[in-house]
Amino acid sequence: MKILIAADMEGMPGVVQWDQVESDKPDYPHFRDIMTEVVNAAIRGAAEAGVNEFIVADGHASASNLLIGKLDVRAQLNSGTPSPLSMVQGAAEGVNGAMFVGYHARAGTLNAILDHTWSGRILNVWLNGQVVGEIGLNAAVCGHYHVPVVLVSGDQSACAEAMDLLGAIEVAVVKRATGRMAAECLALPESLDKVCEAAARAARRLAAGEAFGYFSPVPPIQLGVEFNTSEMADNACLVPGVIRLEGRRVEIEAGDMVTAYRAFRAMAALARG
Repeated sequence: MKILIAADMEGMPGVVQWDQVESDKPDYPHFRDIMTEVVNAAIRGAAEAGVNEFIVADGHASASNLLIGKLDVRAQLNSGTPSPLSMVQGAAEGVNGAMFVGYHARAGTLNAILDHTWSGRILNVWLNGQVVGEIGLNAAVCGHYHVPVVLVSGDQSACAEAMDLLGAIEVAVVKRATGRMAAECLALPESLDKVCEAAARAARRLAAGEAFGYFSPVPPIQLGVEFNTSEMADNACLVPGVIRLEGRRVEIEAGDMVTAYRAFRAMAALARG
């Protein structure tokens, strides 16, 4: 059995401030190490339940955060950007399930650590009229390849968002946000145990043949994006096929989710101005 572990950083244990996840800040190396430990905990739990192949996708910022020298030797690491499937690189490699570790809630969520969707330039994203964040965007790409998301770890709001969208998956709540930059954080050993145990439960359910539902919007995909400013939307409209709905809101129709995802990434990049 093969599993994709897709890792972000804002939902990692102890993270409550941007300075902890930005590579030019002094706290970053410590949380980079924690990110690697959490991925290893997910691998350890899944391996105990019978998983024998692991693909890891580094999905934070420049995708060069995980420490390969400390990463579990059973894993293959997708690092660097851009890659074809970005935060879920490896989803097309015949994996049986995906685990999202260190994820955060979508932009505008109450009591959610560092809530955002892809970047601070984006207010909302819609797939076929449904508002989604990074959990939904990446789950939809996995769904394109018939890969179910079986585990999400992060704060309570990210885990609730995942369960609302994906149903009865396994979750590991490692902190309880009391604001955007404040949370009650578990001690690291307890957080690692929670991720390990949740990964083991998810892998056992997969091995037992339990059918996890996967998130797969029906094509054609209507992808809508609302930016912070009209200038950002101006730039996003340089992508062929994008239409303007309002001053800050654009939309594109794509034949499948992977094409929609690539269009979204192009728009987000152009919106930097």
